[in-house]
Amino acid sequence: MQKVITFLWFKDTLAEEAANFYVSVIKGARITKLMRVGKAGPGPEGSVLTVEFEIGGQTFVALNGNPESNFTEAMSLMINCDTQEEIDTYWEKLSAGGKKVQCGWLVDKYGVSWQIVTPLLLEMLNDKDAAKSERVMRAMMQMTKIEIAPLKKAYDG
Repeated sequence: MQKVITFLWFKDTLAEEAANFYVSVIKGARITKLMRVGKAGPGPEGSVLTVEFEIGGQTFVALNGNPESNFTEAMSLMINCDTQEEIDTYWEKLSAGGKKVQCGWLVDKYGVSWQIVTPLLLEMLNDKDAAKSERVMRAMMQMTKIEIAPLKKAYDG
């Protein structure tokens, strides 16, 4: 059993829709449990209360909240991508109906913030050669979606 689980509180009745969306977009993700409302409530009996799903071996729970439930960019989910094709796929699918931000960040149509990045970026930003890492940082700051080739070019000088 996973000790710490990310619990996402969605507006109204969007938990199941959001969880189904995430498992359709992210390879290997799956729904593991649905909890329905009983006679005691809250909400109509038989309606979905929570959806447990798994992404990359990590458990998440989506809850049907209330109309005032909002996510902020203060919490995000990060997907590490090995190729530009993988970045492009997640970027387009997760940002559809949402908003593309900057430096690999996006907000999906449910209000959840995501970072679509490559581990290579962190390696280049953490290089002992400050000039290399500064060039990469400058290049990244000009990007909306992460582009590996321009980052490598900046790194190489």
